[in-house]
Amino acid sequence: MIAPLDPKTHTAMIVRQPGRSFLKIDHVDKVFERGASRTEVLRDVNLTIEQGEFVTIIGHSGCGKSTLLNLIAGLTPVTRGAVLLEDREVNEPGPDRAVVFQNHSLLPWLTTHENVKLAVDKVFGRVKSREERREWTMRMLELVQMAHAGDKHPSEISGGMKQRVGIARALAMEPKVLLLDEPFGALDALTRAHLQDSVMQIHATLGNTVIMITHDVDEAVLLSDRIVMMTNGPSATIGEVLTVDLPRPRRRLEMVSDAAYIRCREAVMKFLYERHSYVEAAE
Repeated sequence: MIAPLDPKTHTAMIVRQPGRSFLKIDHVDKVFERGASRTEVLRDVNLTIEQGEFVTIIGHSGCGKSTLLNLIAGLTPVTRGAVLLEDREVNEPGPDRAVVFQNHSLLPWLTTHENVKLAVDKVFGRVKSREERREWTMRMLELVQMAHAGDKHPSEISGGMKQRVGIARALAMEPKVLLLDEPFGALDALTRAHLQDSVMQIHATLGNTVIMITHDVDEAVLLSDRIVMMTNGPSATIGEVLTVDLPRPRRRLEMVSDAAYIRCREAVMKFLYERHSYVEAAE
């Protein structure tokens, strides 16, 4: 749900409900079984996320980051425990949780406008008129600065532009939670930086709840309210949760020399380095 905007700042006003968890991951285990083989990917994962938070999940490869995101999305069932969104158990996919993957997954035979409109028609086909759906589609494209390319096909636009369209399509469903699975991982550094700035602006404008997987420490610190650091797999769990106490809006050039930014970056690097050293020592 898109939050109302503050008339003075034009940013989202989040109304929090004291004592109520917006999203809760409650003692979650995930085990994959294939024949006689049994692999415990996640063990006893506990996390509470407030409405409007931007949370990143970081850890070494194989620590179950994407599996955790898939559990929240309802794409994979939990083995034990529960994922609760506004006190309702998540056990299947739904438009209240939209996922943007590293691969944009746009339909190549549809234009940019049609790719976004497809999601709008699916979710709002019975509650919005054709004109209202058209206007909503355009609003989402404008939000990601892609309205000018509405008649372009995916083959005619860059990788960064495709990811913008993917984000617009996800936001068009007006999800309660936006899930980003390394959405900038395949992009060059400059395009990645521009999209990071865009995501920060979208979050400031809409006030949506965002959970993002990343391998990039600087990206995590720049974007997040909290950083969830996973232990190494198998049987991974949450090792530490770091609160990023930096004011918004954040400007990347100013952050580079900010003492609090540097402390947060060092804390994440220390966690990841120590975990990596532990794995090497155990081999």
